[in-house]
Amino acid sequence: MAQITRYTSDTPPVAPEREATSHQLLRAYAAFVMFSGFAHSAWWNLLGQAGAAVVLALTTAASIAMWVPLIRRHGLRWRRLPWIALAYVAWALVSVLWSSWPGATLLTWTLLAAGTLQGLFFAHVLTWRELLRALDVALKWVMGLSIAIELWVALVLRHPLLPNFVSPPEGFDPHWYWVRGQIFDALIGERIQGIVGNANYLGVLCVLAFIVFAIRLATHPPYAAMQTVWIALTAVLFVRSGSATALGAFAGAFMVLLAVLVMRRARTAGERTRRYMLFAGVGAVGAVFVFSLWDRVLGMLGRDGSLTGRDEIWSTVWERAIMHPVHGNGFSSPWVPWEDAFDGWIVDHGLSVFHAHNMWLDVFFQLGAIGVILVFVAYAAMTWRAWFFAVDRPRWDLDADRPFSPVSMLPPLIVATLLVQGLTESGPIMLWGWTLLVLFSFKMKLAPIVGVGADAPAGDPSR
Repeated sequence: MAQITRYTSDTPPVAPEREATSHQLLRAYAAFVMFSGFAHSAWWNLLGQAGAAVVLALTTAASIAMWVPLIRRHGLRWRRLPWIALAYVAWALVSVLWSSWPGATLLTWTLLAAGTLQGLFFAHVLTWRELLRALDVALKWVMGLSIAIELWVALVLRHPLLPNFVSPPEGFDPHWYWVRGQIFDALIGERIQGIVGNANYLGVLCVLAFIVFAIRLATHPPYAAMQTVWIALTAVLFVRSGSATALGAFAGAFMVLLAVLVMRRARTAGERTRRYMLFAGVGAVGAVFVFSLWDRVLGMLGRDGSLTGRDEIWSTVWERAIMHPVHGNGFSSPWVPWEDAFDGWIVDHGLSVFHAHNMWLDVFFQLGAIGVILVFVAYAAMTWRAWFFAVDRPRWDLDADRPFSPVSMLPPLIVATLLVQGLTESGPIMLWGWTLLVLFSFKMKLAPIVGVGADAPAGDPSR
């Protein structure tokens, strides 16, 4: 029986283009590297200093080996690089000339350079949606393994776990533990640390997970119901981490979310101006409210006026920082505990503190006013681009009514989280915090519209 077909003998049907296996492996590799960045302390606690260094060296070498041939074949848009962030990296290296701890400067600069390279690499080779998926997978591993290790220690091991599985000596301070196994001790207010071994970092990672999981859910992924399960598990970890820093970061990201949604409804420049004035007024009232009720706010968060001893740390760091206010004392992020200048300098629960618990003070201490200016401009540029990346409707022709992509919410919410975290932690200037700054700063310059032009997937005619 004859059949009607739109194909002729000259135009046989062609199977849909399949994604290259190499690109699938690249996405999996990206998720692994991002997981390793988020859970860097887990590698340290599991494999020791040497093992963590091997993981860092292998992933850095692998990224270089994959990126260099791509640059040779397709080139690199050098003008779009995040030059201010790279200037900070260069200034950190130059500080070895006057550093009070040159060995620590070179060692920690290697970490900074590796994180910078990974951020540039993945911003260059992955689309916005692929970055979202890689972050989604990486943070699911962090959340899932945090639940798993807490349950294992509580139900199977039944005693706290030290790094590298060593046995604790007599009179051991519990703050040295990797995991304490207190996941079922909610009634007595005990905090959990998860796989990262730190309740504050676990809490901030939960905020990042909320952002990424929710945006991923908004893109209508397969198995959307499981995405809600991951959000629920993250909520458990977030509450049990008991981190005031994470709670502040969550509040900051939520306020930015509301502001973006309000601004997106503005249809004219006049409406935008009025909304900006509204935001300024609300921000001023909120600042006055927090300042006037500061002690009560801290009490509600279960903290005292010293912010868990941070005021003493800040005053001690300031005394040394002001000795070299222009160029600083020398780069070291984090402060390596075996360096004589840091070993025993500021001690908390028997441990040498490894950062200033404020990223701005930490930069001033290490790289002086010049370093502060570079970091301020880098974060200001990222914030500016992230805001308009989210509030400006995607447009490349006369059509001004295209819908917003959920992925466009990713940069502003993450930069809000980092900036709030930076008030009481130094994470945004080192390790995964710095990598996220470089990644999003570069990606927004390379691909200012999600899924179009430079961000289009391979084989897309709009690429």
